[in-house]
Amino acid sequence: MSGRSLARLPRSWILLACIGLLALNLRGPFVAVAPVVGLIQAELAFSPVMLGLLTSIPVLCFSLAAPLASLAARKFGAEFAVTLTILGVLAGVLVRSSGGPALVVAGTVLIGVAITVGNIAAPLIIRRDFSPMRQGTAMGIYTAALNIGSFLTSVLTAPLAAVAGWRFALGSVAVAAVAAVLVWTLAVGPRSAFLASTEDGRNNSRQRLAGAGWITAGLTAGFGGQAFSYYGVTAWLPSYLHDELGMTAAEAGAASSIFQILAIVGALGVPFAAKFMSTTAVAVTVGALWTAVPAGLLLAPQLWWLWSVAGGIAQGGGITAIFIAIIRLARDQASAGRMSATVQGLGYALAAVAPPLVGFVHDASGSWTPALLVILASVLTFFIATTLSVRKVPKGR
Repeated sequence: MSGRSLARLPRSWILLACIGLLALNLRGPFVAVAPVVGLIQAELAFSPVMLGLLTSIPVLCFSLAAPLASLAARKFGAEFAVTLTILGVLAGVLVRSSGGPALVVAGTVLIGVAITVGNIAAPLIIRRDFSPMRQGTAMGIYTAALNIGSFLTSVLTAPLAAVAGWRFALGSVAVAAVAAVLVWTLAVGPRSAFLASTEDGRNNSRQRLAGAGWITAGLTAGFGGQAFSYYGVTAWLPSYLHDELGMTAAEAGAASSIFQILAIVGALGVPFAAKFMSTTAVAVTVGALWTAVPAGLLLAPQLWWLWSVAGGIAQGGGITAIFIAIIRLARDQASAGRMSATVQGLGYALAAVAPPLVGFVHDASGSWTPALLVILASVLTFFIATTLSVRKVPKGR
């Protein structure tokens, strides 16, 4: 597709396509490791701890590198920050697939840092370039694409590895990065894509919100509860289904994929619901669906499929609701970047703790009940903090 062909399309369509392609690159590259950890261990003799780090390093980067990513987006411009994200992911994927243990770890770190920049830059572009009426839809598409990327990568990596080896399987996600950088360059032009520039005047500035500090703290607690719950359930739901319901590993993996793919419904459903419901009502609905996961597994585990559906919708809708709140409540681009860095930085720090903590509680107690109570506590934190924080979010008009 040529630049002239792109010029004939509405700018909002082009931006939505770019945001979708970007989002495909923001989760798939590190999700790809899980299906091939056995093959990596067999060839590189990684310890179990090192194998765990391959999936936790990117999440730690989401936390530790968030302030740096926010600074990069403000100093270099959102367009250049997106380019850095895509090229960083591409470089990290190739490095990770090309050598021994040191390169695998180095590539994983590079992927994590690059994705962190994209985590910050994408909401800033949505806030700046979409009208309030369309911001929710754009954010929903972005969140849905994150989950689509995770799902497709999880499904395709193992078959590719069986045919061509784990290096090829992990390297194959570079295809999405190449497509994204080509479309992005055509959409914004080579100058904007590859030359750094400070943010322009399109800040959509608003008056300072009363109690902004408390709202940021509430959104941070809500995002932390959301992220902790998501990574805790993602890591341990297959094991729970195996232990409690006697599912085979293959059956448990397929069953837990419901929790992942239904996130698309939540991501797209929250912006639609927000047109007819108050933001508080949306948060309460999402919180109730999230609460059904640990509560349902405790009280009626045989209905696991129902709780997986509810949780999938909730985890997609929860992150969308929080991101919408950030872009609509922030005073300007700079404050939106700082708020996003705070919320994501501290929230992902809690997310990194979730898998080992839930696993430790289960092992120490010999039961899934205490582990599910830990997840219930994190879900309730999301429920309460998010509901209290989004009350002043204006509706998109």
